[in-house]
Amino acid sequence: MKKQSNLSRLLEIAGSHKYLTYASWVLSAISALIALVPFYYIWKMIKEVLEVAPNFSQAQNLTGNGWMAVLFAVIAVLVYIAGLMCSHLGAFRIATNLRIQTMEHIVKLPLGFAESFGSGKLRKIVNESSAATETYLAHQLPDRANAIATPCGLLVLLFVFDWRLGLLSLVPVVLGFLIMMAMTGKQMQEKMKEYQNALEDMSNEAVEYVRGIPVVKTFGQTIFSFKKFKDSIDRYKVWVIAYTKQLRTPMMFYTAAINGVFATLIAGGLLLTQDGVTSGFLLDLIFYIIITPVISVTLTRIMFQSENAMIVDDALQRIDSVLHLKPLEETKHPMHPQNASVELKSVHFSYDGKKEVLKDISLTIPEGRTVAFVGPSGGGKTTLANLISRFFDPQSGMVKIGGVNVKDIPKEELMNTVSFVFQNSRLIKASILENVRMGKPEATREEILAALHHAQCDDILEKLPQGVDTVIGTKGVYLSGGEQQRIAIARVMLKNAPIIILDEATAFADPDNESRVQAAFSKLSEGKTVIMIAHRLSTVTNVDQIFVICDGQVAECGNSRELLAKDGIFSRMWKNYQTSVQWKVTKEVQ
Repeated sequence: MKKQSNLSRLLEIAGSHKYLTYASWVLSAISALIALVPFYYIWKMIKEVLEVAPNFSQAQNLTGNGWMAVLFAVIAVLVYIAGLMCSHLGAFRIATNLRIQTMEHIVKLPLGFAESFGSGKLRKIVNESSAATETYLAHQLPDRANAIATPCGLLVLLFVFDWRLGLLSLVPVVLGFLIMMAMTGKQMQEKMKEYQNALEDMSNEAVEYVRGIPVVKTFGQTIFSFKKFKDSIDRYKVWVIAYTKQLRTPMMFYTAAINGVFATLIAGGLLLTQDGVTSGFLLDLIFYIIITPVISVTLTRIMFQSENAMIVDDALQRIDSVLHLKPLEETKHPMHPQNASVELKSVHFSYDGKKEVLKDISLTIPEGRTVAFVGPSGGGKTTLANLISRFFDPQSGMVKIGGVNVKDIPKEELMNTVSFVFQNSRLIKASILENVRMGKPEATREEILAALHHAQCDDILEKLPQGVDTVIGTKGVYLSGGEQQRIAIARVMLKNAPIIILDEATAFADPDNESRVQAAFSKLSEGKTVIMIAHRLSTVTNVDQIFVICDGQVAECGNSRELLAKDGIFSRMWKNYQTSVQWKVTKEVQ
């Protein structure tokens, strides 16, 4: 099957707006031909001046020809502007539809996709890759039609007056074109991909660096503590310098060739006038010297169009890298959970299809119980919670909620059944009211205020200038990590899902905020099935059951008393935790 070209694909996305794109090409080509007409009137003006010289007062038509040149120049500009208006309307529609298409597909992807893909990389693809198509359609394609029409008109002009000078004009053009083809071939396409990869990596690492600034400032570190970010900048620097040096010589010869047309004409003119100069030849030579700069402008346009075509090709490939990801399967026979129990049967999971993160996990969490996942970092605790909320699907095995496979539960119902509070909950730039309302869009103001009260947020609202209507992130209004966590808990309370997952939810809270967050958790957990992921073992001593996750497997399970009675992983972790709690900072006295 023949691969669809980028242009036909973009025009297909445009729908009825594609006719505006077609119109822009026609108008741009017409504008290019009209723009050559003033040169004819300039030729007539030069001819008249040479004919009456030195009695220039006898020139009768200079003003008329001059105004005609201005008139056609203005008409060419107006037609070109009309073409750009058409192309922009079509380009905006295509870029909008492309963004909508990409975002609609992202919504269908697993919830864990954005985290694993990289939010900076994803943002760049959605915004900048679609913007690349906008520039291509709005400017480059009309300019291509213009660049095609211009040489056609120029060829006619070049050979109408003196075919010998016309051929001389084309010598540097052909040379420049060959150099340009060498610079914009397959090798250039690969280089363009490398360039976009370097930018993408740097964008992604920059986002992660910005998120980590609080840690950097807290511990007095520098940018070098974020080695991945610095390495991405270094890779970009090395690539840009090497690529610039590689293109320096051919670009120098290309620039010399396309801007040296007049020199070729003068040299040719000297050879052709060894037997004397006629006024007709002098007229043609002057005219050719005036008109040939149009050739260099046209060639430069073509070169940049080739580069932008490669940028668009790369942009669409990056968009396709998202569109080709398979969304989670939607069941054709939806089933509904009978209760709020959770069960995993022989679950195996891998992020990359190679190294297993979870290996044959089987466990049961009865309805209304509070359990905890603990264990060494990297053991698979968060991954396990992600599978329960169907951020991903396991490669084998089954995850059940209320006796029903999560794959058979409609997506919206599953999201209403499971709520989660992460260690770094994120709020959008909107009022606190709207941030909380995200948990239940149809909630009344009174319900939202009640949720905020139960989430221990009264002190937050009291200190804000507009209370619950205060917009976060504007005019210096920012919340601490613990305060953001309480707002997120209010959102979950409003949602009132029967299953709650708490992933290190007190990690960034100070002692005062932690006590309030714990109080909010107590209210939130009433009558719910709660799954806690915790490193602070003091927070899990009273849960109904603890699952110790180590190397992707359930190494131990039981309540805290049972696990402490054994000489196992949990017992050793508890001893280490107690030792760390007793650490003190002492000041040496001289």
